[in-house]
Amino acid sequence: MNGSAMTLRHSALITISFALTLSGCNPSAQAERPPLEGTRVGGAFTLTDKAGKVWHWQDFAGKYRIVYFGYAYCPDVCPVDVAQLIQGLNRFATAQPKLAKQIQPIFITIDPARDTKAVVGEFAAAFSPDLLGLTGTDDQIKQAAKAFSVYYAKGKAAGDGYLMDHSRIAFLMGKQGEPIAMLPVDQGAAAVAEELAKWVK
Repeated sequence: MNGSAMTLRHSALITISFALTLSGCNPSAQAERPPLEGTRVGGAFTLTDKAGKVWHWQDFAGKYRIVYFGYAYCPDVCPVDVAQLIQGLNRFATAQPKLAKQIQPIFITIDPARDTKAVVGEFAAAFSPDLLGLTGTDDQIKQAAKAFSVYYAKGKAAGDGYLMDHSRIAFLMGKQGEPIAMLPVDQGAAAVAEELAKWVK
């Protein structure tokens, strides 16, 4: 995936819209509230893992969830982001092993044409046995992406294949599926671990 201007603009617009949604009221009172509190992020989906097991959003009830949309054939950003995400989660697990067990990391493909169950499963397993890789039909992926306000589109050709443009956001969701924060994967594992420690209690 190339870091296209469109993708960067989309991520920026999402961040700005979140900020505008949360603006007003008492700033000091909001300082300790989850950054994504009250936003419409997350929702119902039906997707499939490498073993063919069907997963619904409600199946994760009672667990914190980290959700990242990307694709297995991504040559740069996706593997870097997921690596930082998992390394940050591992750091948090070292400090807070009991709390870390309450977190389910999830990777959802935005390229179902190529990311079959086997491919997405292999991609996820390369980073962690705990990372759940999910795929589905075009319509199922569209539904999941829409629920999380995630942008994606087929990009330019690259060799024998093609790239995908998409939002670069790792969402931290609460035990009831509520949005909490965007994890700073672009700032490294330490920043991810710090953000997890702030909200996972």
